[in-house]
Amino acid sequence: MSSDSQIERVNDVVIIGAGFSGLTMACQLQRKLNHFDYVIYERSAEIGGTWWANKYPGCAVDIPAACYSLSFAPNAEFTKFFPSQKEVLSYIWKVADKYNVRPHVFCNVECEGALWNNERKRWLVKLRDSISRCTILQECKILISAVGALVNSKPFSLPGTDLFQGPIIHTARWPQDAVVRGKNVVVVGNGASVAQLIPSIAQEARSIAQFIRTPHYYIPSRNVDIGSAWRNLFLYVPGVLLILRLIIFLYLETASFMFGLDARSKNLRHHYADRSKEYVRRVAPEKYWPLLLPRYELGCKRRVFENQNYMKCLQEDHVSLTDDPITAVKKHSILTRSGKEYPADVIVLATGSSLTQWDTNIYGRDGRSQSDHWKSYGCIEAYHSIAMSGFPNFFYILGPNSGRGHTSKIYAIESYTTQVLRIVTPILKGQRKSVEVKPEKEKEYHERLQLEIEKTVWATSCASYFIDSETGKNWFIYPWSSFRMWYTTRLGSLEDRTYE
Repeated sequence: MSSDSQIERVNDVVIIGAGFSGLTMACQLQRKLNHFDYVIYERSAEIGGTWWANKYPGCAVDIPAACYSLSFAPNAEFTKFFPSQKEVLSYIWKVADKYNVRPHVFCNVECEGALWNNERKRWLVKLRDSISRCTILQECKILISAVGALVNSKPFSLPGTDLFQGPIIHTARWPQDAVVRGKNVVVVGNGASVAQLIPSIAQEARSIAQFIRTPHYYIPSRNVDIGSAWRNLFLYVPGVLLILRLIIFLYLETASFMFGLDARSKNLRHHYADRSKEYVRRVAPEKYWPLLLPRYELGCKRRVFENQNYMKCLQEDHVSLTDDPITAVKKHSILTRSGKEYPADVIVLATGSSLTQWDTNIYGRDGRSQSDHWKSYGCIEAYHSIAMSGFPNFFYILGPNSGRGHTSKIYAIESYTTQVLRIVTPILKGQRKSVEVKPEKEKEYHERLQLEIEKTVWATSCASYFIDSETGKNWFIYPWSSFRMWYTTRLGSLEDRTYE
């Protein structure tokens, strides 16, 4: 097919993204509404989202297995308490096959923009197939963004980068043929991915030099095996896995009590902070303590759950840690601000994602762009994390301020999916043509949300991707409890929206 070819499609629902969010929406459309007139567009080559993209050595989830599966598709087959990337991806594929979602999915297709047609009460979505290079013009009643937060890797640009003779690899784009055996590896970054990566390559690499800016709070954990006896119990005894899931969920939810600024929360937070620091002092080399011990409030940045292997790796002679900033890249080495030169055959970027996944060319009523809407609020925002006034029939799954600092994303995905389905049911049944949040309700919610965040540790002064660097507003975290999320998404009033 030539690059100037064009395909036109019409479906009731268009979902952008085939990760956990997109898959959940597809399954629930079928299960709850018996609705099959939908398509999913995924820019990667396969279903899986984050769990397809991240294939770096040691990649795993840091939420217990019992809570990292969909409630309507529990998984009794995880073999680790914290499952590996391969196990999570395998689970996603099994769910997609079980509910026959794959025929609805078009991979290697990227969304270029969407425009609301108010006369027809439809979205016109423009997409491009990266393989055939053809343009797809897709019309739909409901447009859902399920692209998630960890999509675009942060760019890496330093003087001399183009001269470097070895590979520069981002953890979110780890190639299958990457070779670190016998290599001098430079790792840039400090977070959950590094704590998993370095122990997985330490025995192969000739040397590892890790460069960090800000320390994290490390929470010791053990990734125990889930034996066949337990798996059979989960599989064949009704209710056992559900009870375990509930117990772990309630335990994880107790962490929400330490994010406030009241005396009780501070005491609880300081207790866990002291335990984290004691753990670092007990396991990590003393020379690295100044680099590993945070000076900000616990919870302000994402905590790192660590199974002791990372800290033990720092004791190895061929593994080093520094906060000396990299200033330039040469053919076979990197230079730092202090003038020190480190040999480098491979540069690994564990620098996270550029969290601008919602900054797409979406144009709502009267041609107003999504970006203009956010400028009027001073930050990225959405009513209850799913919708914006002026953008009828458009919804997010895991949109702005849907992030959870302490528990499973799967819970939030299912909650927001349920809320969206409640809202769009009259449209998919032909009873209404469009739905839109009332502007005054959106404004009230935004003000209430930001006031609530001001009462939490997330409003303190540490540098975090939770915070908009220009406005200082937190656009990432949901500041209330998971119980409140359950209530508002399943039982909340729909009178804050206008149907036509």
